[in-house]
Amino acid sequence: MTSFILNNKAVNTSLPAGMLLLDFVRYQQNLKGTKIGCREGDCGACTVLIGELDNGQVKYRSATSCLTPLGNVNNKHIVTVEGVNMDDLNPIQQAMCETNGTQCGFCTPGFIVSMAGFCLSDKEPTYKNAIASVDGNICRCTGYKSIERALEKITALLEDKPSDAAAFVTEKGILPAYFTDIPEKLKLLSEQPNGADLAKPNKLFIGGGTDLYVQQHEAMVYADIDFVGAKPELKGITQQGDICTIGGATTVSEFAASPIIRKYFSNIDQFTKLVSSTPIRNIATFAGNFVNASPIGDFSIFFLALNAILELTDGITKRNIPLRQFYKGYKQLDKKPEEYISKFWFTLPDEKTLFNFEKVSKRTHLDIASVNTAISLVMAGSIITDASVSAGGVGPTPAYLSMASEFLKGRVISEKLIIKATQIAQTEVSPISDARGTGQYKRLLLSQLIKGHFIKLFPDLEVKQLISVV
Repeated sequence: MTSFILNNKAVNTSLPAGMLLLDFVRYQQNLKGTKIGCREGDCGACTVLIGELDNGQVKYRSATSCLTPLGNVNNKHIVTVEGVNMDDLNPIQQAMCETNGTQCGFCTPGFIVSMAGFCLSDKEPTYKNAIASVDGNICRCTGYKSIERALEKITALLEDKPSDAAAFVTEKGILPAYFTDIPEKLKLLSEQPNGADLAKPNKLFIGGGTDLYVQQHEAMVYADIDFVGAKPELKGITQQGDICTIGGATTVSEFAASPIIRKYFSNIDQFTKLVSSTPIRNIATFAGNFVNASPIGDFSIFFLALNAILELTDGITKRNIPLRQFYKGYKQLDKKPEEYISKFWFTLPDEKTLFNFEKVSKRTHLDIASVNTAISLVMAGSIITDASVSAGGVGPTPAYLSMASEFLKGRVISEKLIIKATQIAQTEVSPISDARGTGQYKRLLLSQLIKGHFIKLFPDLEVKQLISVV
């Protein structure tokens, strides 16, 4: 059985745990406000909120129900657009009406749900955060300025919002009163013994499901799945000395919000904003990103530059392997079928270490990379004492550029050094022409992005001299 609260109703179902939440709410619960759009997590028409108990309060995050299996919502609170309805239009819906924020209306339920998530979040109620809350929702006909004006009205409603957002928004009549009862209901639900059996060793491992459900969502319904994303022991971010350890099922949003990560990576918001959208970042896991083995996996590239070490387990035995040795060929891993990534760790950058991540794609946001790259430099004055450069989109696997990295070590920063490093990097890559660009274009991107790393980290460099050499 899978048990959860759907809006204000307890649900127990014996339907396959691999069934998508989108299909369950529409066809089993007849809640047709949640729309079927792309089924790839891109359009936001199917957006729901997923609430989870955290220290006595429910933390809500937006998610694409077209990529969320039932097994990942056990003991949680699911909110569809019907779950935010009141006797009259709630203030979120009213704001959309007053600003002409809807035309055909197909995308509107997803926007409303994402806006409700913003009202329930613990983020500061700023207009900037309001805009960010709907970055996974696409409107094809209204025009975003109308929706942005609605967000201005909603942001004004949240002035002086305390940490207990649910109590505030219900007291103000922004959302239905039942939200204040959800923490106790989830507590009681978690104490019941009839929850979903999530422990299925040697089955198909699913974290967030944001890749496998795009490729084969029908086949996944009846698959034997081990929902590793629902295991609390596989989550969390800890620091011991200069080592940071991250659970394999930790999501990108949890990573970006971590005080540890924010302390050591001041540009983390800038980096993560380039990766997918908020609803996807809310459910996508690091282990899934690594195991997907995409040649352009953003965080594979990110952590290759940081020389991350993976812990693989089959539930009984464990072994460690550097991420740089994990990829053996296109979609080929040094991993047995019964193994999954339980956690990974890396050395946090100190005051002598400079780090940067760059990505170019056809769209700035919500797109896969044409080329992405990361760099980590340890400096002693103007001398590079250690260097790590990684790149994606330039070969069959996420690539650690060992020759370019080694060349930089022990050398003084200069424009000539950087140009030479880009030339060496070109000897290590073998990009192909595909929908994201020609092989020649990707080679050019790699050189320019490596230069971009240095321009950003060392603003005194002569930019014209760097870009004059292709």
